[in-house]
Amino acid sequence: MSLRRSIAVLAAAILVAAATAHAGPPYVTDDPEPVEFRHWEFYLATQHSITHDAATGTAPHVEVNYGAGPGLQLHVIAPLAYARPSGGATSYGVGDIELGAKLRFVDEGPWWPMVGTFPQFEVPAGNASHGLGTGHLHVLIPLWLQKSFGAWTTYGGGGLWVNPGTGNRNYGFLGWQVQRRLSQLATIGAEVFYTTPDQVGGDANLRFNIGLVLDFTEHHHFLFSAGRGIVGDTILQGYAAYQLTL
Repeated sequence: MSLRRSIAVLAAAILVAAATAHAGPPYVTDDPEPVEFRHWEFYLATQHSITHDAATGTAPHVEVNYGAGPGLQLHVIAPLAYARPSGGATSYGVGDIELGAKLRFVDEGPWWPMVGTFPQFEVPAGNASHGLGTGHLHVLIPLWLQKSFGAWTTYGGGGLWVNPGTGNRNYGFLGWQVQRRLSQLATIGAEVFYTTPDQVGGDANLRFNIGLVLDFTEHHHFLFSAGRGIVGDTILQGYAAYQLTL
C-alpha cells in the first residue's frame, strides 16, 4: 500500500477503537452511575467518525450492561466494524471487543457528587491490517463524578488510556457533559471532551457533541448524538442507538 493509505488505515484502526469506547451513550464522556442491581441494558447501536483520511465506525455494535451487585455494573460491547481509507476499499468485519466494570463508591448527597470508576479493556479481536482493530490491548483507568439539580444533571471527569503499539503513546482524556430533562419524553444535552496526543509527534484534540434521548416507555429508548472537532483533527462524529432496559 502507499504511505498515505497505510497512515489512513492506522488512523482508521485508532478511530474504531475510540468509537467502540463510547462510554455513556450517547456521549463519549461517562458517568459514575451503574445499572441498578439485577437490571439489564441492551443497545443496538451504530457509531461513525469521518476525517479527510478515512471513515470508520460500527455497523452495528451490541452493548450489554448488567447490574451485578449494588453499585456494580458489568459491561461488554461486541462490534461489527468498518474502515474506509480515502480512495481505498472498505473493510468490514468483527472489531475490537470492549469489556468493563463500573463501580460507584460514593453516593450522591445534598452537597457532594456521586463518584465512581469504570475501567475498560479494548480486547484486540479485529483485523488490524484492515483497520478493524489496533492489534493491542488498550486500557482506560478513569474517575467520574455526577451531580443533579432538579431537571439538570451534569457529569464528567477523566482518565488515562494505556495505548501500546509502535509510535503510540499513553494519553489522557478529560470530558464534561450537561443535560436537561425537557419532559417525560425528551432529554437534551451537550458535552466537550479533550484528549492529549495518542501518538509520538501527534496533536491533542478538543471535540464536542450535542445529544438527544427519547424515553418512549419505561423500557424502550432512542439515543442520538453528533458533533465535530474544534482543535486538532478535522473530524465529524455521530452515534445512534435503540436501548432496551429490563
